Amino acid sequence: MSSIWDLANPQLRDLRVYEPGKPIEETARELGTDAGHIIKLASNENPLGPSPKALAAIRAALESSHLYPDGGGYYLCDALAAQLGVSRDHLILGSGSNEIIEFLGHAFLDRGDDVITSEHAFIAYKLVAAIFGARTIEVPSPDLRHDLDAMIAAITPKTRLIFIANPNNPTGTLAGQEEIDRFIERVPENVVVVFDEAYFEYLDDPPDTLRFVREGRNVAVLRTFSKIQGLAGLRIGYGIARPELIRVLQKARQPFNVNGLAQAAALAGLADVEHRRETKRITDEGRAWLQEQFAAMDLRYVPSVANFVLVNVGDGAEIFRALLHRQIIVRALKGYNLAEWIRISVGTMEQNRRCIAALREVLGNRPG
Repeated sequence: MSSIWDLANPQLRDLRVYEPGKPIEETARELGTDAGHIIKLASNENPLGPSPKALAAIRAALESSHLYPDGGGYYLCDALAAQLGVSRDHLILGSGSNEIIEFLGHAFLDRGDDVITSEHAFIAYKLVAAIFGARTIEVPSPDLRHDLDAMIAAITPKTRLIFIANPNNPTGTLAGQEEIDRFIERVPENVVVVFDEAYFEYLDDPPDTLRFVREGRNVAVLRTFSKIQGLAGLRIGYGIARPELIRVLQKARQPFNVNGLAQAAALAGLADVEHRRETKRITDEGRAWLQEQFAAMDLRYVPSVANFVLVNVGDGAEIFRALLHRQIIVRALKGYNLAEWIRISVGTMEQNRRCIAALREVLGNRPG
């Protein structure tokens, strides 16, 4: 019998599957320990968990679990539109903002097209491009920041999508308003620019990319409830773009793609300003402390504006394994061509302190 790969789409054969942060439960099984003893600082999750208002909304929504959800997410889109200052037809919901990346692939990519992204940007862009048979042009970022001028220079007649993660994952760097403005003015009208703003709410002075949406440009802005809202397990995000572009994306969306529990939790979470404020406070405090510790340990790190820090430890995979044996999960980044680095999410201060103590032990009790 011939291989099933002879029947499958050829671009899938060599596609590298996305590897998420190692789950707590899997680690507990491997180490033979209780899951409650393990600290996960690998996936940029909210250490406070969801908003209490979101949890209450989930419990209430359970009673309606036998019913299909609102396919268009009317009430959530209505609340988002009011908060963002756009109309409902500027919005689309996804099962996480990752699903909207897939919508964009369905809508705009064909075999032989080009996608542009940064060398050390979120790997999902490259994976989605490969699924649709498109080529990814990864623009070098020697200083671990987006080089927007180089991204403009990389545009080809076959370029369909440009992805800019801002703040960028996994580096935690930010492209500012002036450089973004210059960039947008030079992008051809037939290219769709995607600003992936999963960490937008952690910023003190965020760039205004919705300006371009209101101007009617071919710009899509992606945001999520997974990070500061603490709803990663429910998979819900949203995209903002001009109505005509949203109508194109809606053609790629499956009915009922966002479940009712997620919609209820997201709607309630939007109203909990205090939860977001407290999450940002502990993130700002924890990020600053982690960076102080890295400096004291003479470790090179990338100053971050998100809820994680990228730090050079010499051999990321080795340090990942050593910390894992100490019941701490971080993220090794060989898949991002950052083999010397690990990414550490900001946790509670107790979690941060335990992580740094373990890292000092692993690296040989460096003074500081």
